[in-house]
Amino acid sequence: MRILKKRSLVVLLAAALLFTWLACPVLAAERQYPYVSGEDRNAVAMGFDLILLRPLGLVATVVGTAVFIVSIPFSALGGNTGEAAKALVVAPAKYTFVRPLGAETTY
Repeated sequence: MRILKKRSLVVLLAAALLFTWLACPVLAAERQYPYVSGEDRNAVAMGFDLILLRPLGLVATVVGTAVFIVSIPFSALGGNTGEAAKALVVAPAKYTFVRPLGAETTY
C-alpha cells in the first residue's frame, strides 16, 4: 500500500512538472508580446482546454454516470430521473465531447 502511494505521488509530481514545463513558454510569450490579438490567445485557450479541461470533463462524465446509477431508485421515487440524468450525465458529456475546443460556453 505504501509503494502504491509513493508511485502515485511520483506520477502526480511528474504530471505537474510536465504541465509547468509546457506552460512556461506560453506565459513568457504573453509577457513578451502583450499586443497579440485575441485570435492568437485562443490557441492558448485551446491548448489549456485540450490538456486539462477535456480530461477533467471525461472524469466528471464517468463519476456523474456512477452517481446517477446509484441515485436512480431515489430519482424514480421523486419523479425527476430525467433531470438527474441531464445534470449528472448529459451536461458533463456535452461539455467534454460537443463543445468546440477552447470555447467558454457551457451547457
